Amino acid sequence: MSDGGLDNRAEVSGSLEAQGISTSIEPSEEHVDHAEEIDGTDETDVLDDGLGAPSLAAALEALLLVTEQPMAAAELAALVRCPEAEVLETLEELSAQYTEAGRGFDLRQVAGGWRFYTRGDCAEVVERFVRDGQQSRLSQAALETLAVIAYRQPVARSRVAAIRGVSVDGVIRTLTTRGLIVEAGQEPGTGAILYRTTDLFLDRLGIASLEELPPVMDYLPDLDTLEDFLDQTSS
Repeated sequence: MSDGGLDNRAEVSGSLEAQGISTSIEPSEEHVDHAEEIDGTDETDVLDDGLGAPSLAAALEALLLVTEQPMAAAELAALVRCPEAEVLETLEELSAQYTEAGRGFDLRQVAGGWRFYTRGDCAEVVERFVRDGQQSRLSQAALETLAVIAYRQPVARSRVAAIRGVSVDGVIRTLTTRGLIVEAGQEPGTGAILYRTTDLFLDRLGIASLEELPPVMDYLPDLDTLEDFLDQTSS
């Protein structure tokens, strides 16, 4: 650019300033704030409530729904990128809201962290689901084990395992959890725990007593032979 051009611009600028018109360009406050965000001078990286981003309460609920252990407020704050005090306040507000609304779940602070729990008022229906309201059917192994216990009760676990030829520890736990069998004392001599069926078992079969179980003698070996075999395998 020629010196003449520079002189002309200087003259124009001086003329405008003489009339009270500023020729300098000052960034607006909006531009300054935007520039600071771009430059990274605003280091607070918090969860945004704008479009496309969840609220703090929603983010905390999502995290607490997938955790298997109580989560500390500090851990949650690091994940949602919010101050711990704000996270703690939101957790307490959510817990109060659930209680006030009478929801079936509760948000509690236990073991140094926060976690969802079913409310105590719903314990009966939850227990019913866990014990016998499950939709999944018993496995073939569970049905076979239950049949052995039903016809041989009270019977020790070792004898059930001897008849089936496999370990039945896991199946026994399943049947106990479902409420189909219970402990019935100890076996004399060995001290092994004995098991028997429950009233729930009768109810599921639609019978009033064990005497109504269908006979299976035609499908079993001689009892004396079976007893000798059981004694040998369980010793």
